[in-house]
Amino acid sequence: MTTSAERSYLQEIQEAADYLRSRLGGLTPKIGLVLGSGLGDLAEQVENATMVDYHDVPHFPVSTVEGHAGRFAIGMLEGKPVIVMQGRFHYYEGYSMKKVVFPIYVMKQLGVEALVITNAAGGLNRGFAPGDLMLLSDHINMTGDSPLIGPNHSELGVRFPDMSEAYNRDYRTLAKYIGTGITGPDGDPLRLQEGVYCGISGPTYMTPAELIMLARVGGDAVGMSTVGEVIAARHAGLKVLGISCITDMAVGEELEPLTHEQVVAVANRTKPKFAALVRGFVREVKL
Repeated sequence: MTTSAERSYLQEIQEAADYLRSRLGGLTPKIGLVLGSGLGDLAEQVENATMVDYHDVPHFPVSTVEGHAGRFAIGMLEGKPVIVMQGRFHYYEGYSMKKVVFPIYVMKQLGVEALVITNAAGGLNRGFAPGDLMLLSDHINMTGDSPLIGPNHSELGVRFPDMSEAYNRDYRTLAKYIGTGITGPDGDPLRLQEGVYCGISGPTYMTPAELIMLARVGGDAVGMSTVGEVIAARHAGLKVLGISCITDMAVGEELEPLTHEQVVAVANRTKPKFAALVRGFVREVKL
């Protein structure tokens, strides 16, 4: 039996999708992008874009974090219709995990099949350096929560979604191929890594002992987003490419104080390479 709370969640998704559909101008976006801290400027490159503030969309929460503009850009990128989230919602902002992933289900309702999800992350792998980009090969959910806890909405996905390939292998192969030809404004080549992302609840940065633990269990990068959204995306049947911008080194034995402003500053410096990688992927991906 479907409860009133379940009906309400499904109805809210539909109402938000209906509103956005009215702003699409006849477009059916097949690719959705979620842009993390300091990476939102890519939304400005969407052509003939319609900008929709989150607070205008029924039932949407609002981004409260610096570096997250809090709006959609809907239009064309590399000749393909896209819907871009310029900023996301975080569990640490006080939103439930179901509310955090709400936009993923809305994008699915609009016709999105492929999701590019990005974030700023600390590097746990000693072979990484600030300014590197990391393709997510897998993740470890350390948030202590999941957007699928509670009764399953069969209209959205199956009760027990498979996560054996949370991040699409073919998408990673394509991104690596594209990345080989990318250089920055000064001619420096893109350093494109691959690894496991550890998602934590935040909002505190982690202690040295916690970071040492994450590295020992197989983490290559750590951040405060992404895992819930990817769980929801796979629940909804979306294929996912995940990209982390390594903004700092989170090596427990050598940890130095860190601020959000430092994170955003490194992400800003990495934006040209990041934009080239994402645009190349959008151009070349087959749907």
